Amino acid sequence: MRSPSPPPLAEDARVARSREALRAALLEMLEREPLERIAIRDLARRAGVGHATFYRHYPTKEALLDDIAADEIRRLVSLTLPVLDRADSRAACAALTRYVAGRWQLWRVLLTGGAAAALKEELLAISRRVAAERPRPARDLPEDLAVALAVAGIVELLAWWLRQEDPWPAEQVADLLDRAVVGPAARGRAPPRGEAAVGP
Repeated sequence: MRSPSPPPLAEDARVARSREALRAALLEMLEREPLERIAIRDLARRAGVGHATFYRHYPTKEALLDDIAADEIRRLVSLTLPVLDRADSRAACAALTRYVAGRWQLWRVLLTGGAAAALKEELLAISRRVAAERPRPARDLPEDLAVALAVAGIVELLAWWLRQEDPWPAEQVADLLDRAVVGPAARGRAPPRGEAAVGP
């Protein structure tokens, strides 16, 4: 006699546990080796799931990494958008750097352990969608160029910060980010000469 199928809630919980285990395992492995050297069988074993289970959730390890990056970016964007709506780019930068500082190891892996390209692409895609839905202030730069420059600058500055042996405090990085990247992009012009050069 066949046992009854598990109720949908139990199935959903199991799916969520498997996905979370795969995400945690990949992030742990990325701390030691690049994505291209991680075998899916080893990843599944580390997550405590079967090899076939991995493929029920993700077609490739790159898709898993994209899922992690997309989730983190959605959280970050949802945190900073309300502040940006008040047209206070410094406060938005502080919210962003505090969030990254609070999840330091995860963001370090995402931006310095082989996931930077996926993260940048996802951030750019989300930022373009958000920019298309928001009022467009008058600026010297085309909107799509301003967004692309801001995203590239944010990713590069955060990656630089996360690689430091003695990292700057989040508030100082927020100042740098606002002066060098976000503020100028929001205004649609480059900072005056010498303005972006700040010290710790």
